[in-house]
Amino acid sequence: MANKRILKKDINYVLGDIIEAVYVWQFANPEKDDKESEKIIDEAIAVFDELIAKVNDRNVEDKKAHFKAINQELEAKGRSLIEKINKLK
Repeated sequence: MANKRILKKDINYVLGDIIEAVYVWQFANPEKDDKESEKIIDEAIAVFDELIAKVNDRNVEDKKAHFKAINQELEAKGRSLIEKINKLK
């Protein structure tokens, strides 16, 4: 990972795109119930807050390994949220 600023941008872009995808789904399916899609948005916001808190943690010995772990967690949680969007009916 190059640096903290780039990791923060990646977190913002990935989770922002996921939230945008949910809004697109809601717009394309106005007759559908929004409860499940709103849960996905809430989860994306919670993941954002959690990852940003981890990035800002200053009590880390090996920053490179710490940032790499955060990046991997972002990928895993992002994929999980995308799968939930794809399962919306």
